[in-house]
Amino acid sequence: MAVIHQTTMVPSKLELLTVWLPRQDWYAGESGGPSLARVGGFRLDDPAGEVGIEFMVVRDDAANGRAYLVPMTYRGSPLKDRDAALIGMSQHGVLGARWIYDGTRDPVLLEQLMDLIQGRVGAQAQSQSNTPDATVHVTHAAAAPGVELDISFARLLRPATDGAATPGVGEVTGVWTATDGTLVRSLFATARPLID
Repeated sequence: MAVIHQTTMVPSKLELLTVWLPRQDWYAGESGGPSLARVGGFRLDDPAGEVGIEFMVVRDDAANGRAYLVPMTYRGSPLKDRDAALIGMSQHGVLGARWIYDGTRDPVLLEQLMDLIQGRVGAQAQSQSNTPDATVHVTHAAAAPGVELDISFARLLRPATDGAATPGVGEVTGVWTATDGTLVRSLFATARPLID
C-alpha cells in the first residue's frame, strides 16, 4: 500500500496544473486561465512501490465550475520517451524531486487501471494511507480470451446518467464537489473490447 506523506510540494500540483491544463486541446476554460481547486479523486497502488498514481478532479472556478479529470503519476526519475507527457517537476518535502506525468500516457497507471476495471485491485483514498475508497464505483469488464480492452478517459466531467451498463464494457465512476457543495458522480474511465 502506498504511504501518503503529509508534506509540501513546490511547486504544488495545482500550480503545475494551472500552467499545463490550458495547453490541452480538451481544455474548455476561459482565456484568462483557470482558478483551480482540488475537489475529488482517488489513488491506485503501484505493486512495485515506485510510482505514485492519482486520479485528481480539479474544478475551474474561473469557468463556471467546470471539472476535469487529471490522472497523474509521480516518479523519482524521468520516464523514458515520454517528454510530451510531462506535466512538470516538483520538490516533494519527503521524497525529493518528482517528475509528474499525464497518467493517461504512463504504462504503470494504465496497467493498474486495467486491473481495477477487471476487479483485481481496489481504489484507494486520495489523501489517506491504506484506506479503500468506497465512493469509486467500478463496473467490471471481462474480455473474451485473446481480446484486448481499450481504455478511454473522460476529461471534462459531466454528471453520470443512470442506466444499465453495456455488457462487456467496464466503467469507473467517482464523485467530486460542485461549487454549491453538492457531490456529483461522473464517469472517469471506460474500457471496451478492442476491435481491429
